[in-house]
Order: sequence, then structure tokens, then C-alpha cells
Amino acid sequence: MELRNIRALVEVEQRGGFSAAAKVLGMTQPTVSKAIQQLEHDCGFPLIERLGKGVELTTAGEIVYRRGLNMLTERDHLMAELAGLRGLTRGRLKLGIPLLGSSLIFAPLMAAYRRKFPEIEIELHEHGSARLEEAVRAGEIEIGSSLLPVPDDFRTQPLRDEPLTVLLPEGHTLAKRKKLKLEELKATPFILYESGFAFSSVILNACRRHGFVPIEAARSGNPDFIVALVASGLGIALMPRMVVESGSFQSIHCVPLDEDDLRWQLVHIWRYNAVLSPAATSWLQLVSSVMHPEDKNPNIGNVE
Repeated sequence: MELRNIRALVEVEQRGGFSAAAKVLGMTQPTVSKAIQQLEHDCGFPLIERLGKGVELTTAGEIVYRRGLNMLTERDHLMAELAGLRGLTRGRLKLGIPLLGSSLIFAPLMAAYRRKFPEIEIELHEHGSARLEEAVRAGEIEIGSSLLPVPDDFRTQPLRDEPLTVLLPEGHTLAKRKKLKLEELKATPFILYESGFAFSSVILNACRRHGFVPIEAARSGNPDFIVALVASGLGIALMPRMVVESGSFQSIHCVPLDEDDLRWQLVHIWRYNAVLSPAATSWLQLVSSVMHPEDKNPNIGNVE
């Protein structure tokens, strides 16, 4: 069973078809098909079902795909460590960042990382935090981003701890308040984040702790569209203070939320027992030096 055939299966699944996978792999489509056929022969099971223009993994294919991701990751780690012995800096950083607040937090960090490690390839995955947790578990990425609290199977590194701001449309009865308590919003429809965002669970759990289930007006995974929905009068939304302060919102009133138990606490996550690649370890160390310069001995590195 050859790793190049396993990689062909991984790319076909991630790219959604043979043609797109062939472009990424630098192969012809027939060559990719032959690689999958050889892998199916080695495994003794069909791995892919062809459905019109798309593909779908069989049960055996899902197993090979999941295990294959881990095998390819370990290969990358091996090559990176050997490169380190030769004094090289090549490698690949597989990083997951959130859709909310990423331009403010990660753009300067990535620029600093690129200056320090220009030969390391950065592979970005942009999703909601819940989806990034799944990607870390599956081995699709090494480091993701999520909101506290996170499950016990992750290690974490603090990124940002922000109070929340309530976004209200013009004319709302609470728009002129200087601060708001969460229970004061229970009669107003909420515009929530889609299920792939851990932020939705954080908000819903906080509402329940304060004795109510919020009225749901809509859900979206696009922060800009959520702002537009608030401006249109559909409902109210919650956002981290830094996101609100960085933008200019028309037809919207922004009022601080006065709740200590509801904050936007963003952290890096990686698998608890993972052995991180040199590229990933270097990223965490850089983030710690930039975000937490007072911490002279960050607890970052490979975890056996």
C-alpha cells in the first residue's frame, strides 16, 4: 500500500472529484483513477462510489481516508524533523482559523510567521470553530481555533479574551442604554451563528443559565450578513468588542453587554496526545511571544 495512492484518495475526497484532485497532484485524471484502483486492490474493498459528477466514500473508503490522513501527517512530520537535522526550515503548517475576527488576530501573526519562516508553506482552513474541532480530530489540520470551553481531548493556547457587544437596530427600545444585561434581551429575536460556530453554543448556553431560551430570527455563517440583518431590523446580535470597534456600522447601535460569564474567549486547539510538527510548534511559540510576551516559559511543544 503506497502513500501516493492514499494521498490520491484523500485529495479526491477533499476536492470533490478526480479532475480537481488531478490538478492538485500534478497528475492526469486517468493516473489518479489508476492510483485509486490500485489502492482498492490493496485494501480488498471498493473505496469510492461515483455519483454523477461527484464522488462519495464507501464505508471502507471512510476508514482508509481517516487513517490515511494520519499517515500523511506523520510522513510530513518525519520529513520536517529530518529537514531540521539538516538545518533546513521547510515544512507545512496546517492551520484552522475562525471566520469571526480572523483578519484582526491572524493577519499580523501570519505576516510575522512568514518573515521568520519564509520557506514554510501555510495551508489555511477557514471555518466555524465547531468544524475546526472536527478537522483537528480527523487530522486534517494540526492546529485549529475554538472558544472556551473546549472538550477535554484538546490542549489549548490562549489567543484573545473579549467582552461582547450587543448590536441593535435603529429605533430599538434598548438602543440608548449604556450597558445591557442578557436577560433584558429575552423578548428580542436573536440573529445567531450557524451550527458550525462554537459561538452559537456559547450564547445559547449563557441564555439558558440566565433563565430563557432566545427567540431565533435567523442564523448565518457570514458576520457581515449578520450585521446587515441587524441593520434591517430583523433582530439583535452579539459580537466581540474588538470586531465592533474595528468596523463602521450604519443604522446600528452598539451597546456593551454587562455579563462576566459570557465572553468571547478564543484559543488555539490541538489534539491532547499529538506530537506536533516543527512548523506547528514554531507557530505556537511565535503566537505566545506576540500575544503573551510576559510568558517567558510557555508550555508549548510536542506532547508525547
